[in-house]
Amino acid sequence: MNKNRLEAFSDGVLAIIITIMVLELRAPEEPTWHGIAGVLPTLLSYLLSFVYVGIYWNNHHHLIQLADRVNGAILWANLHLLFWLSLFPFTTRWMDESAFVEVPVLIYGINLLCAAIAFYVLEQALIREQGRTGSVARALGRDWKGKASPLIYLLGIGLTLAQPLLGIAIYTVVALIWLVPDRRVEHFVYRAHQPDDASGQEASGPTVP
Repeated sequence: MNKNRLEAFSDGVLAIIITIMVLELRAPEEPTWHGIAGVLPTLLSYLLSFVYVGIYWNNHHHLIQLADRVNGAILWANLHLLFWLSLFPFTTRWMDESAFVEVPVLIYGINLLCAAIAFYVLEQALIREQGRTGSVARALGRDWKGKASPLIYLLGIGLTLAQPLLGIAIYTVVALIWLVPDRRVEHFVYRAHQPDDASGQEASGPTVP
């Protein structure tokens, strides 16, 4: 099954998610710096969720570029991921409108945790399709960020019960961790799209440790 429709559909859904989030932004009640300060929490919560959607879009793009084909299990795993990502506008708005109290921040953290688990499920579905010697498995390697992120989210959820702002701080730390690009995956994507040379061998790309 061709992977292009899956990627195009996913890109469209992620674009809609970002659009919905930006439509939730409201203009300041006063055309002053004080008015901007009043909507600053809204802008910051939007920024955090926008960064998360951008991270998922970036990593999803690289992941699908490494796939040879997709099957039914991969399609459902991808829909599972998109479901949790589609809840970002709702959980972001609730967290903001409630002034970052415990339950909405907790639900936001659970949303992030479920999205991370869903992305891991998608990775595993692609690996099962290719096998352990396929490009996806080799590019991900030990995938320490993917395995550590759910644990950090659980820490953030736990800290939210004590102080919601601590939970948000932890969620922000995870986003900052993922902003650092994974060069291994990028190198594999680069090598996968190099044309064969005259000898029929794959053109050499960056060395992957």
